[in-house]
Amino acid sequence: MIICICARVSDKTIERSARSGQSFDDLQFEHGVATQCGKCAGCARDIWDRCRSGGNTAHITSEAENSLA
Repeated sequence: MIICICARVSDKTIERSARSGQSFDDLQFEHGVATQCGKCAGCARDIWDRCRSGGNTAHITSEAENSLA
């Protein structure tokens, strides 16, 4: 899903950046996330924070997790 419309950055791009160890500033510099209108900043940071802490994003779930719900 596209998170940053201005720079056309998806949640998967944010996830890959976070899991590779990039800082949020690096993500902004490399991909332009939250550098224009800023409306995506909260959502982008939430995704980045969850991925940095090892959590799953909404589109990443296993069958086992789904069966436990």
